[in-house]
Amino acid sequence: MDVTGYCVKCKAKDKKMMNAQEVEMPGKGGKVRKAMTGTCETCGTKMFRIMGNDGMAGLMKKAA
Repeated sequence: MDVTGYCVKCKAKDKKMMNAQEVEMPGKGGKVRKAMTGTCETCGTKMFRIMGNDGMAGLMKKAA
């Protein structure tokens, strides 16, 4: 499955994310937010996509 996100440099929605990895980011109140990080296939800029608490599993449900 291809992970997509918003590229700030290209200013395009749903750009394909290369080398996508699931990471955890610190959130408000000490909570942990799950996100995907990778690089834009066009310009190589680092991209993030913040996900729900389910992480990649929730992203797969939306795609189905």
